[in-house]
Amino acid sequence: MFLKKVDKRIKLLFLCILLLLFLVVVRVFYLQVFEYKKLSRLAKDLWSRDLEIEADRGKILDRNGVVLADNLTTASLVLIPNQIKEKEKTTKLLAEALSISFDEMKKHVYKKTSIERVHPEGRRLSFEVADKIKNYHLDGVYLVKESKRNYPYQDFLSHVLGYVGIDNQGLSGIELQYDSYLRGVNGKIQYFSDAHGNRLEKSDVYVAPTAGMNVQLTIDYEIQKSLEREMDNIQDMFDADMALAIVVNPKTGEILGMSSSPDYDPNQYQKYSQEVLSRNLPIWSAYEPGSTFKIMTMASAINEGVVDIFKDHFYDSGKVRVDSSVLKCWKVEGHGEQTFLQVLENSCNPGFVKLGQMLGKERLFSYIRSFGFGEKSGIDLNGESSGILFSDEQIGNVELATSAFGQGPSVTPLQQVMAVSAVVNGGYLYQPYIVKSISDNTNTVYQEFGSTFRRKVIQSETSAIMRLALESVVAKGGGRSAYIEGYRIGGKTGTAQKSQNGTYLVNNYIMSFMSIVPANDPEAVMYLAIDNPKHTAMLSSYTTAPIARRILLDIIDALKIPKQEEGLEKDLEWNDKVYYEIPDVVGKSVQDAKKSLAPFEVVIEGEGEKIVEQSPKAHEKVEEKSKIRIFVQ
Repeated sequence: MFLKKVDKRIKLLFLCILLLLFLVVVRVFYLQVFEYKKLSRLAKDLWSRDLEIEADRGKILDRNGVVLADNLTTASLVLIPNQIKEKEKTTKLLAEALSISFDEMKKHVYKKTSIERVHPEGRRLSFEVADKIKNYHLDGVYLVKESKRNYPYQDFLSHVLGYVGIDNQGLSGIELQYDSYLRGVNGKIQYFSDAHGNRLEKSDVYVAPTAGMNVQLTIDYEIQKSLEREMDNIQDMFDADMALAIVVNPKTGEILGMSSSPDYDPNQYQKYSQEVLSRNLPIWSAYEPGSTFKIMTMASAINEGVVDIFKDHFYDSGKVRVDSSVLKCWKVEGHGEQTFLQVLENSCNPGFVKLGQMLGKERLFSYIRSFGFGEKSGIDLNGESSGILFSDEQIGNVELATSAFGQGPSVTPLQQVMAVSAVVNGGYLYQPYIVKSISDNTNTVYQEFGSTFRRKVIQSETSAIMRLALESVVAKGGGRSAYIEGYRIGGKTGTAQKSQNGTYLVNNYIMSFMSIVPANDPEAVMYLAIDNPKHTAMLSSYTTAPIARRILLDIIDALKIPKQEEGLEKDLEWNDKVYYEIPDVVGKSVQDAKKSLAPFEVVIEGEGEKIVEQSPKAHEKVEEKSKIRIFVQ
């Protein structure tokens, strides 16, 4: 009986063991078949270590493909502390290579982490330092690829491009605004080790980084180069507090050039103050515009039909009283009797006070707002200001009068250049933009940007009159220093008083010049301003206009603008150079040719009496006493 009970218990135990084994087999089967991926992932998390490989940021290019921001391949120092066998030796060598203290390096080497990135001393290493570390052949010490942003032209277009931080993240300008496109996706090298950090006999896994997308700007390198050169010249000549320039295509809103001074080198942005880094003056700076604002007042008056600038006259005595204030013209004795076209040519303040009064505050300020003042333009850059306009309650007779000639409203250079673009392009206000397209490394366009029309401000007929009027200012008025023989240039000077704590400063002005080329069919509108120029007369004919002329010549070359013969002749000043048309002397005798070429210096090439060729060609206009070569045989 006892043996039977024991036998029964053994059988029961045996069955339990079989059942347990069956359950184990089922569980193992379930884990192996159904939970394999999960377990494999968990195992890899325990064994695997990732060495991150930084992706290249996308390039930034000008409209013609000139690379303005690129990348340099550098190395970054990464430690696996558990793999470092000779910690004292490793600490000493790495501290020496990185030029940091032994104790500082020790914090990284002895750290209880699976992976330790040496930051910031071990980032963006030079080739010399990286080679030195590599040649040490230290256990647990790795050099991984890292990308360093590089701006090949240093301070060129710096405020527009912006800069990136130590982790390759955009911090300002295009780099910040389009960071999500430029950044790219980092790659990695995945290797396997045990809990002690020892490498396992398992192949490493390489995940390639994906470079960021390329951003192509509307900027023209040649135009921008001209702006940058003249910003440097302004500082050399005038020791200005600040200077700026902006060029736009008036038919589209594309920004062709934008420059600020002082500028900075984004390769070494850490050396500059935040004040310099953050101030993209053409879109940030807001101030009373002065006489360049008269362009909008005149266009508004013409559009409303309150004046015919060719027929209607105004008598300027040199000053005008508005309530208790006396508003003066720059010419103390006044300009006397003049047409309203001459009011613009002479930049006569009392004449513009009259235009403001004829329009009234409702109409004038309606146009000012319609031209885009008092609101952001919507440009695709960070840091734009909206400026400040009088509220309706603040506008009295004096505010109406001064606003008409550009004193009172606070506006940005970008607002001005877009408003003038609307004045001369047929009356259409566009939103400015600076990014042309976004594409990948195969040049496949991901996104393309174009013109954004905002509203119609003035009639096409008004715009045509204003184009002629602005050309007349350069040919016969205050903008004559910007005149270019053979090209139709329009423009307007500006001298803005600066205020501080509600009081206008003495002998401290913002000198400016607004210009268009060609005046009859504008391809570019350019605004130039100099804040507090020193060692010079406070006249645009000495400051902004001659500089604007040099930039305009470069714009003409960059945009391949052809010569025209239908432009207005310049009214000569005492110091103007005289230009003469070269007569055709081919086929004439040398004696007759010399008589015809009397205003020039004649150089004879060859031997003989009959002229077979001349240089420059006939009918070109050149400065008197220029050399004319005649070839004889």
